[in-house]
Amino acid sequence: MTTFRPQSWQPLPAPPLTGELEKNDVLASAELWPTPGLGPEDVVVEADGSAIAGLEDGRIVRVASSGAIDEIANVGGRPLGIEWLDDGVLVVCNADLGLQRVTLSGEVSPIVREFDGVDFIFTNNAAVADDGTIYFSDSSTRWTFGEYLADLLEGQPTGRVFAVTPDGSVALVTDGLHFANGVALDEKQESLFIAETGTYRVHRHWLTGERSGETELFLDNVAGFPDNLTFTDGILWVSMASPRQRIVDLMLPRPWMRRLTYRMPDRLKPEPLKHGIVLGYDTEGRLVHNLQDSSGRVAITTSARFHDGRLYIGNLSEPHIAVYELP
Repeated sequence: MTTFRPQSWQPLPAPPLTGELEKNDVLASAELWPTPGLGPEDVVVEADGSAIAGLEDGRIVRVASSGAIDEIANVGGRPLGIEWLDDGVLVVCNADLGLQRVTLSGEVSPIVREFDGVDFIFTNNAAVADDGTIYFSDSSTRWTFGEYLADLLEGQPTGRVFAVTPDGSVALVTDGLHFANGVALDEKQESLFIAETGTYRVHRHWLTGERSGETELFLDNVAGFPDNLTFTDGILWVSMASPRQRIVDLMLPRPWMRRLTYRMPDRLKPEPLKHGIVLGYDTEGRLVHNLQDSSGRVAITTSARFHDGRLYIGNLSEPHIAVYELP
């Protein structure tokens, strides 16, 4: 059993949902494509517009705009991030079993399960470079996906990002992150954007050029808990699983409050607010899109994938994928 050891951290005051972050309900108009189970946490899109996602019971499913559903495979754990690896081949971040290769014909095989002889216990999100290198986040070395709230409450910086090359070699890209989450390559694949959920930040880690190996702060003190990231046509899409919560920010610099909350029954612990938020930023960090749903119809928004004028939005616990037509 993991011993709970909270670390004190003082967040900046949460930015209000006003001005450029004005609260709105534009995502409430999204189509909801039903899934045959809960929690399509991340989504990729086929050329015909069909969506592929992983569900909490381990299934990878295809959902067509017609409503037709096909089961592709079962990965035997909790699928989170999902990306195209090649034509007809997916890379799946199995929170429980590491990175997996999944073909559309249903074959499942491991890519990488461990680093330095220690198994990954919380593989989260991935991005695939043109040369086949897979960058992926390992959210915690202490807590599993089922204990993600404990990791956020504890605040230990054990999150990491790795790279695995086509020959199978694995290298540490960066570490010391408070709940490493979404990763996305920029258009030229010169840098990697990394969401640090536990500190409300997004970093930019340089992979090439004079600044190779350096990490800079790209977004600080965002208005929610940043989750998966995707990058398309010059826009970094940042999904927020929940807006910030005053009670959580109050706890962060007070370890005694964190210990008390950790011991509480699950029903009394903080939960994500049902208020969807998807924000789009340009490469200079300027906000370009502010898409929200304060009604809760589209909520616990964990991912957003742009394809052919639409955003395909995943979530942690609902039985649908939201599909929003951008104006």
